[in-house]
Amino acid sequence: MIGIAVIGYGYWGPNLARSFSEVEGCRVVAVVDASAAALAGVAKRHPAARLLTQWREALADPAVDAVVIATPVSSHHEIAMAALRAGRHVLVEKPMTVTAAEARTLVDEAARRALVLMVGHTFVYSSAVRRMRELVDADALGQIYYYDSTRINLGLFRRDVNVVWDLAIHDLSILQYLFAGQPLAVSAHGVSHVLGNPENMAQVTLYYEAGMIAHLNVNWLAPVKVRQVLLGGSKKMIVYDDLQPSDKLKIYDRGLTLGNEPDELRQLLVNYRMGDMWSPQLSTTEPLLVEAEHFVDCIRTSATPVTDGRLGCSVVEILEAASQSMRRRGHPVEMMPLRAAG
Repeated sequence: MIGIAVIGYGYWGPNLARSFSEVEGCRVVAVVDASAAALAGVAKRHPAARLLTQWREALADPAVDAVVIATPVSSHHEIAMAALRAGRHVLVEKPMTVTAAEARTLVDEAARRALVLMVGHTFVYSSAVRRMRELVDADALGQIYYYDSTRINLGLFRRDVNVVWDLAIHDLSILQYLFAGQPLAVSAHGVSHVLGNPENMAQVTLYYEAGMIAHLNVNWLAPVKVRQVLLGGSKKMIVYDDLQPSDKLKIYDRGLTLGNEPDELRQLLVNYRMGDMWSPQLSTTEPLLVEAEHFVDCIRTSATPVTDGRLGCSVVEILEAASQSMRRRGHPVEMMPLRAAG
């Protein structure tokens, strides 16, 4: 039985503790939080778990085999590194760390100790995103032209990270999962409308090889909540609306076809293809539960997680590039020099 300690029981910690309590082969043996009110809630929901106020106490507990870190991002590196050095497997919430340099040290430490290091990019474990990956791998969409995402809502304002690190990070993890390799360059514009707070709205553009482009629109000041992704290819196109109760994924047999004959090419004739739309049946299993089960399974089998430390580090590299571009008012930042410098 794998013993899990959840470190941080604020916004996301209760969901993590609940999910791991439902996974066979593991149990939540400890929950750490500095708040007495938070621990009182733990006592009601997880009466068998130890209630701790210091995370180092969890690392000293021999019943703890793995830690799940849901604290502010500024503390991720310190806690995760201490856990790895104590011989504990680690699931750390997104973003993995404040800097890519910190993330790389965690990847190296986990590899050196043969421990599982996983990052909580939960959207990757949704059935809709996994089906998108199947379609991309099977070349069902053809050449990918674009990835266009809108993630907007009113609040929640955060002080520890800006809106790109909070919302665009979901799309960055999906992009890393769907397509191999980093973008060639990143451009971002952002602005803060609340004095002293980080950017609350931003647009991020990622440039990939073969002409693919990704555009991410994120905003904490929108009157409505939207979570929609458009993925366009030469053969088919996808609309992924995560807020839909059913039919979250719609696949359109639509696109354009350029003429192949010399006369047609000279005239630049474009034929539009308007085919059928279909919505595949998707699993209704909660993505967070799938993520928790995957973490436990990787510990048991020594497998590499889908969202391992390397993927998490790649996402932080892109986030750093986007932040740098925002400081330069949208000037594109090339990724290759950044990776070489790292």
